[in-house]
Amino acid sequence: MGAIFAGGLCSGGAVLSTSAQAEVPYFEDAVASGELPPMLDRLPEHPKVIDFDAEDKTVGKYGGQFVTIMGRSKDIRMAVVYGYARLIGYDENLDLKPDILESLDVNDEGNVFTLHLRKGHKWSDGEPFTAEDFRYYWEDIVNNDELFPVGPPRFLFVGDEPATFEILDEFTVRYSWSQPNPFFLTELAGTRPPFIYRPAHYLKQFHENYRDAAELDAMVKERGLRSWAVLHTDIDRPYKLSNIDRPSLEPWLITTEEPSDRFVFVRNPFYHRVDPAGNQLPYIDKMIFNIANSKLVPAKVGAGEVDLQSRILSLKDYTFLKQAEPQQNYNVRLWDVGAGAYAALYPNLTCSDPVWRGVLRDVRFRRALSLAINRTEINRVMFFGLAQPTNNTVLPKSPLYKPEYRENYIQFDVDKANALLDEMGLDERNGDGIRLLPDGRPMEIIVETTGENPEHDDMLELVGDSWRQVGIKMFVKGLQREVLRNRAYTGETIMSIFNGIDNGLATPNSVPSEFVPVQQDTLQWPKWGQYYQTDGEAGEAPDMPAAKELMVQYRKWQTGNDAARMAAWQSILDINSENMFSIGLIGNVPQPVVVDKDMRNVPEKGIHSWEPGAFFGIYRPDTFWWDR
Repeated sequence: MGAIFAGGLCSGGAVLSTSAQAEVPYFEDAVASGELPPMLDRLPEHPKVIDFDAEDKTVGKYGGQFVTIMGRSKDIRMAVVYGYARLIGYDENLDLKPDILESLDVNDEGNVFTLHLRKGHKWSDGEPFTAEDFRYYWEDIVNNDELFPVGPPRFLFVGDEPATFEILDEFTVRYSWSQPNPFFLTELAGTRPPFIYRPAHYLKQFHENYRDAAELDAMVKERGLRSWAVLHTDIDRPYKLSNIDRPSLEPWLITTEEPSDRFVFVRNPFYHRVDPAGNQLPYIDKMIFNIANSKLVPAKVGAGEVDLQSRILSLKDYTFLKQAEPQQNYNVRLWDVGAGAYAALYPNLTCSDPVWRGVLRDVRFRRALSLAINRTEINRVMFFGLAQPTNNTVLPKSPLYKPEYRENYIQFDVDKANALLDEMGLDERNGDGIRLLPDGRPMEIIVETTGENPEHDDMLELVGDSWRQVGIKMFVKGLQREVLRNRAYTGETIMSIFNGIDNGLATPNSVPSEFVPVQQDTLQWPKWGQYYQTDGEAGEAPDMPAAKELMVQYRKWQTGNDAARMAAWQSILDINSENMFSIGLIGNVPQPVVVDKDMRNVPEKGIHSWEPGAFFGIYRPDTFWWDR
């Protein structure tokens, strides 16, 4: 790999002004009273300087708050997503750059990673952020049998080999393996980060290795918990943000305890990023998450109740939001999306019904289903013609893209679909014109849906009409997401509809797990994924030639150099394209993004993507500011 990710004062070409600006107004009183040190003493020795030239941003002003709406209180975790403070993270070009880290060294073999922290970087309570916080995570959390009975997360293993963790000095740690670990960096940059560091100084008071047993037991009993381990886990939760006292490295700190319908986040006085003029970020003092019923969100947005909103909005809201635009102080922008498809059908190749399993595993059947879908009609009826018929695959902006990946078997061709089904021997029909399965049952496919996206249900109605033309009858069954997943895992589900792949912007170094049977929650082959994740203790081993070849290519991707990873990725995508393991319906459905007219540094055009991208995260909301 031979990569050295440079950070520090001039990370990414940014230049830090030698004359830092005045104190953040929000903290002036606290500094004057001695409650907080001055800004320059709160920053790391070498803060992270955001390159405003590269990101087309302007130096802003301090102050104000911005309001957005979430559909449920558990979505306060989106503050971690939007804040996107990571050890290393993606920039707007989807290149990995140091962020919390000052720099990162990777050896040529890709199996030794040396992490350099920023000297003087502090947690939000002013305590130093050091190698000890990494040691505590490794030794006292994930290698503690009571806190992590199954051991460290899988990305910290290569095969069965766990990481070798070393502290080189107070600000340098190293993770190494005997073989390359291609998962490590992408995991650190993930939208949901692994937090391989924890505030040791704070959490030790809840750990049996550092607290008097009687005192700890009293704390456990006072909260009515089972053990110190449950207490420690409840107190920690860096992603769920359920503990407002836990120190953080995020740009904004939660101040509101659940339950609430309004969550307030305030700026972190020890945050590590600055603008080119030396101003400590974020510019905006407070972030407000209001909780509202999802069905009411478009109306609230149209009434001008938010400053920045994309969550819970969809293209069907666009016309209404644009109509309200002249009366409100906002603009509606349409961003591209990073998902491989807006929706896809997932035939369950590991379903328990032996007859359906045999039919679904015949590639001719999956191709026939795809050819019997009128995607142009879906686009015209539901998306104003603004979307694009597509398979469930990588996007044109991905370096792995080939046109055939999107276009194979998506043309609407009833004659060809009928011919493929007849060729399979499924040429007998009942009196209603419905084809018969090999055991004589009518070919009635139950497609299960979570009901979370009404547009999925509307699409299924159109798909059902066109499938009827080839002698297939569809029934739709709405279930809660967890119920649907559990049914798929046990083989009860024949077919489901869900979102397309998250990472349509994959690169050769992206983990190809969405295209290979290595995860139980991939709905086209859950039992194969379970088999991989449990090392063969549960589920079923892949027994289709194409699936076996996918696993061969996945191993080549894991162990190869850059060229080998590229070749493995292309083979994986070629196999998926020819085999139609999932059936994409429509893609490139633009995402409405509502932005207050006075908010600056929000891109006019962006990519709205969970992974990679963290929705607004790669555009750095800590640099957004009010021009009022």
